[in-house]
Amino acid sequence: MGKQSSKRRKKAAQQISPPSVVVEEDTTTTCLENVLEASSTISVSKPVSADGKLSVTLVEGWEAAISSDPKLPLFRTMLARSGLNQTLTSQRAITKGAHVFNTVLKSKTGSITNQKSSGRCWLFAATNLLRYNVMKILDINDFQLSQSYLSFWDLLNKCNSFLELMIRYADHPLEDRFVRAILGSPIYDGGQWVSTVNLFEAYGVVPQAVFPESLHSSDTESLRELLREKLWEHALDLREFADTLRRSSNKGLSEEAILLSLRARKETLMRECYTIVTSTSGVAPSPDEVFTWEYYDSQGTARSWEGTPKGFYEMIAMGPYNPSDNFALLSDPRYEYGKLITVDKLSNVWGGQQGTYVNVEIEILKELTVTTLKRDQPVFFMSEITMFSDSSTGIMDPELFDYEGALGITLGLSKADRFRTCDVADTHMMVIRGVHIDPETQKPIRYMVENSWGSEVGNQGYFVMSDKWFDEYVYQIVVPKALSPPELVSVLESEEKILLPPWDYMGSLL
Repeated sequence: MGKQSSKRRKKAAQQISPPSVVVEEDTTTTCLENVLEASSTISVSKPVSADGKLSVTLVEGWEAAISSDPKLPLFRTMLARSGLNQTLTSQRAITKGAHVFNTVLKSKTGSITNQKSSGRCWLFAATNLLRYNVMKILDINDFQLSQSYLSFWDLLNKCNSFLELMIRYADHPLEDRFVRAILGSPIYDGGQWVSTVNLFEAYGVVPQAVFPESLHSSDTESLRELLREKLWEHALDLREFADTLRRSSNKGLSEEAILLSLRARKETLMRECYTIVTSTSGVAPSPDEVFTWEYYDSQGTARSWEGTPKGFYEMIAMGPYNPSDNFALLSDPRYEYGKLITVDKLSNVWGGQQGTYVNVEIEILKELTVTTLKRDQPVFFMSEITMFSDSSTGIMDPELFDYEGALGITLGLSKADRFRTCDVADTHMMVIRGVHIDPETQKPIRYMVENSWGSEVGNQGYFVMSDKWFDEYVYQIVVPKALSPPELVSVLESEEKILLPPWDYMGSLL
C-alpha cells in the first residue's frame, strides 16, 4: 500500500483540453517572434527564467501573488504542526458518510480479517468472499479460510513462473524492456482475482486452523527480500547456463534438449526457494492430502470434516455461483469499452490462466454491483484506497479533504489522465456486501465495504464508500457470469483481446 496521496480528481470521462497561454508582456527575442509567426491562435509569454532554472526572482513573484490571500497565514500556521488530511477533513463528508445501508447481504459474515503487514489483500478479499458459502453449508457462525495456505503455493508458483520467463527470454539482453520489467519484480505479494482461481483449482483451500498464519506470512517484507535476492541470482545462473548450452549446440543439442536441461537446472535452483518458504511459513498440506478439521456449528454441536484441500474447495463451489465462473470487469477510459483486455505474460501460475478483463463504462460496474448484492452475493473489487479515504472513520469520499478550498488550488486530473500518467498504483482489493439505494431515484448513494485491516479501523473493520468515490477510484469488480448480461459474457469468451505489455499500469498493480 502506498502512503496517503493529496490529489483530487474530476469526473471519469473528462479529458484535459490543450492549455491556452495568455501574453503578459511583449516578446522581444527572435525565438519568441518565430513562435508567434508560426501560429496566430497561440500566444506566449516571456519566462522569468529563460534558461529554465528556478530563480529566486520567480519564487518571490509567487509569494507576492499569493500572500494577499487572508487564509494563507492561518493555514501555514496550522499545517506546520498538524497533519494535512486531519486538518482539512470536511465535516460534511463525515456526517453524510453514515454506516447505514438498506440493501445488505442476508448471509452472515465472520469476524473481520487482518492481512497485517502484507500485500495479500487480494487473497483476503477472495477468501472473505468464499467463506460465505462455507458458513451457509456447514451452518457455522464464524469462519476463516487459510490465507497462508494459498500464500504458500502462490509464492512457490511465482518463483517458478519468474524463472520460466528467464528461461524463455534467456537470449534477450538484460537491457531489453520486457526483461527489465520482469526482473524489476521477481516476487511480490499482490495478485488479481484470476490469481486466486489458479490457486483454488490447482491446490484447493483449507480452514485457517489447518494451516494458520505465521510471523512471515503476516509480515512478508523480509521473506520477499530474501527470495528476491535468490531469484535474481538464479536468473543470472540460468542465463549463463543457457549461453553455455547454445554454444554447445553444434554438438547436436536441439532447442528442446536445451529447454529440458534449463528446466532441470531450474528445479535444482528452486529447492533453495522451497527451503526459504518452508522455513519461514511451514510446510503446507498437499492438495490431495487428507486432513481432519473439527469445529462447532451454530448450535454449539461439535462436528468434524474430513477430506482434501481440493475436496474442500469443491464443497464451497457447490451452488449456482461457482467462484471459478466469476469474471472481472474493468473500467479503463484509455481503451474502447466492450473490449477484452489482458496483460502479456502476467500469471502467478506457469501454464495457468492469465487475467482477462472486460472493459466497460463505470455505470455498468455499479449496476452489476447492485444486481449481484440483490442476489445475496458479495462483490470482490479493486480500488485506489489511498485516495480520499480515512481509515479511522472508514470513509471513502472524494469530498473528504478540502484541499482546493483551503489552499486555493485546483486539482484537475480526470480518471483517464490518472491512467495515462501511471497514477493508479496504490490499489487494494476488498469486498462490497451492502449498498444504500435512494428510494426515489433507485440510484446507489453509498456502499458497505468489508476490509481486511482488522476491526480497529473504520466502523469495526467496515468502510463506507460514496457513489462519487466509486466513480473515481474503483477500477475493477468481479461478478458471476450467471448474473451478467450475455453480451458481456460473449466479450469475455471472444478471442480478440487488447494485449498490454507487463510495464503497463495493469501489470504494476500487483
